[in-house]
Amino acid sequence: MAVTITVRNVPEHVRDELKARAERRGQSMQEFLRLELERIASKPSSEESTRQIRERTEGTGTHTFSSVIVDIIREDRGPLPPYS
Repeated sequence: MAVTITVRNVPEHVRDELKARAERRGQSMQEFLRLELERIASKPSSEESTRQIRERTEGTGTHTFSSVIVDIIREDRGPLPPYS
């Protein structure tokens, strides 16, 4: 069953960027945001990813480069906002 989520106090520049991204994909903003929320929810959080990496590393005795962990965390956070 679908539910409704309301987000208040979104800065105008953020709304404008989201609208532009939706338009570039040929989507309504509602469709764009729903798909983005589904994408975010389908991926493990950075904490969960880190826990999984630790468990694999401890279980196998292998090592994971910190750059791999940083890449996973950055991917989880998404793109950086533009500079003002």
